[in-house]
Amino acid sequence: MSDCIFCKIANKEMGKLIYEDDQVVAFEDLSPQAPVHVLVIPKKHIARISDVTDGEDACLMGHIMVIANKIAAERGIAEEGYRIVTNCNEGAGQSVWHVHFHLLGGRKLGWPPG
Repeated sequence: MSDCIFCKIANKEMGKLIYEDDQVVAFEDLSPQAPVHVLVIPKKHIARISDVTDGEDACLMGHIMVIANKIAAERGIAEEGYRIVTNCNEGAGQSVWHVHFHLLGGRKLGWPPG
């Protein structure tokens, strides 16, 4: 989508990537909520997690988890613990309409998160 900020980041029109492969990109969150706060997104535009379908999308979501785990290890938060969060729709806090996963760590994360 031409007006989607995350599509622009994935297409390298703006921002700085910390990870890229043929399916996903990752970059630092502009408003970090933890010492480590990375967003991992698919290059394919999917507006919300509830739009994910079986097959290709399901494999893509699994790949995103693998990459998030890899980044957590590289950032030194894998052992102490980290959180992967995605929000679906406004009521859950989604503000960018391109599915994205927040990788958070580097401090104690409370529960419940809201």
